[in-house]
Amino acid sequence: MTRAFVFPGQGAQTIGMGKALADAYPAARAVFEEVDAALGEKLSALIWEGDIAELTLTQNAQPALMAVSLATIKALEAEGVTLDAAQYVAGHSLGEYSALAAAGSFSITDTAKLLRTRGLAMQAAVPVGEGAMAAILGLDFAAASAVAEEAAMGEICTAANDNDPAQVVVSGHKDAVERAVTLAKEKGAKRALLLPVSAPFHCALMEPAAQAMAVALGDVDMERPKVPLVANVLAHDVSQVASIRSLLVEQITGSVRWRESVMWMAGQGVTEIWEIGAGKALSGMIRRIDKTIETRAVGTAEDVVAAAKSIG
Repeated sequence: MTRAFVFPGQGAQTIGMGKALADAYPAARAVFEEVDAALGEKLSALIWEGDIAELTLTQNAQPALMAVSLATIKALEAEGVTLDAAQYVAGHSLGEYSALAAAGSFSITDTAKLLRTRGLAMQAAVPVGEGAMAAILGLDFAAASAVAEEAAMGEICTAANDNDPAQVVVSGHKDAVERAVTLAKEKGAKRALLLPVSAPFHCALMEPAAQAMAVALGDVDMERPKVPLVANVLAHDVSQVASIRSLLVEQITGSVRWRESVMWMAGQGVTEIWEIGAGKALSGMIRRIDKTIETRAVGTAEDVVAAAKSIG
């Protein structure tokens, strides 16, 4: 069995996520304590009993989702499942940071600080109300890209996330994205809808955030990952520290090539993918990309025990 561990991105957050893991596994609780200490605040309290609108703010959601993913990794380790169980790691957008922390490239403290910086920089890059993102369902990547290009009309509008064969997210100036929604429906999309996000991620409007992350990443110690990372912007594996550092900067404005990444892993013989952390969104995408890949969502104490038993 060739296996990959993948890590979710923004949108998977829920109040209470990771609490049962922290209660069941001291090593999982220690992750939340380390993230709280790194940020100088009780992010864990917001995650477990706070307000969902506050948790959804980009600067909170990003380190929070990483904390849940890394707590899950620590719980798996407590059950005897190490990173050696995976041949690759990958993450959706911010999930790349979780993947790299799991693979030992970054400390949890540094990852939390990087993601707080990333969230604040992405939010600050574009004034609220000027940008938008929309999901286009039922058009493939080429068709959705053509819609975005036609809708731009001198503004920014690009295909930001190639999630699966029938789901592409476009990002850019609000008016252009709204034109893309209308145009996509005219071109035969099953659905096209604006997403409840606070900024237009993964497009050229994020360039100020990319510059901020270039500075932040340049100041952080980074180790070679224990297993290769399948990078969002490449859709194949990378292990060199200098390459990963530059790819994390490029990722801020570049497309998340998730569909191609999963196809590449399948081509390398991956037959099972575990989604580590909150939610099951990636598992759904993976099944739509390649029905032959077995998926397993691992985000609760029960999931951890079942996953450990599955590989003896």
